[in-house]
Amino acid sequence: MAAHIQPAGLADQGIAGETVPPPIRRRPKFGAAVEIIALTLFAIVMLFPVVWMLETALKDTKDIYAVPAKLLSFGPTLDHFKDVFSSDSPVLSGFKNSVIVASASTIIATLFGVPAAWAYSRFNIPAKKDQLFFILSTRFMPPVVVVIPVFLMFRDLNLLDTQLGLILVYSAFNLPFTIWMMKGFVDEVPEEYEDAAMLDGFSRFEAFWRVILPLLIPGIAATAVFALIFSWNEFVFSIFLITSPETRTAPAAIAGLIGGTTVDWGLVAASAMVFAIPVLVFAFLVRKYLVAGVTLGAVRR
Repeated sequence: MAAHIQPAGLADQGIAGETVPPPIRRRPKFGAAVEIIALTLFAIVMLFPVVWMLETALKDTKDIYAVPAKLLSFGPTLDHFKDVFSSDSPVLSGFKNSVIVASASTIIATLFGVPAAWAYSRFNIPAKKDQLFFILSTRFMPPVVVVIPVFLMFRDLNLLDTQLGLILVYSAFNLPFTIWMMKGFVDEVPEEYEDAAMLDGFSRFEAFWRVILPLLIPGIAATAVFALIFSWNEFVFSIFLITSPETRTAPAAIAGLIGGTTVDWGLVAASAMVFAIPVLVFAFLVRKYLVAGVTLGAVRR
């Protein structure tokens, strides 16, 4: 009697040769519920200060100091936001200065950082690893450590109380971060693209400008967002290097509202909310490139 041996390829087949689908592994409902609850609590803890600040900005002064605190039972008002943009507002000029300083420093750091990152990625530079480590080491120490030497240097150069001084400082601090972050993005672009472009008659710089640079737009957008956030939120240099209210940036101007015998907390909260909007809008506009930039390099070729 001959033994019947079933082929290995038909081991998972059912009636009439139909393939039996593998069993679907479902996540336990209890574990999913715990995960949702934990994420919800985390979101509440993280968003509560923002919601409280927004409520304070929308409350009347009497509602701000009400005991017990009014969470929902208050009439919203926009008077504090109007005070932020009034002609005699102490923070309006700070917002204007922040826009100029943050934008200029981000542009300068990007213009110098992207070509430098490309050069470190493509060329055999002597002691390249040591140079890259030295560049990165400038970000190891906090800004408050070097604020006094920078203050003395700027005093001799007559750069105190000037927007140019802040732009130079912010650009210097953003440049190492830009070089390191963009070098990772450049490393992910194959060198064969440049070789093919140079075979077509392009110079090396033309190959970088016309072929490589368009591919780096997601990385540039991601890097520019982080550089802009640093320049926009920087506080230490703005306090020590700027003493004139006309050239003070927004973080220092908002901090100047807190002090004395009485504090207009509604104006402080409204100024803080307005201060957070530009970076959020910029990140929203470049969100497509930002997501692509921060995920570039996650999959190795």
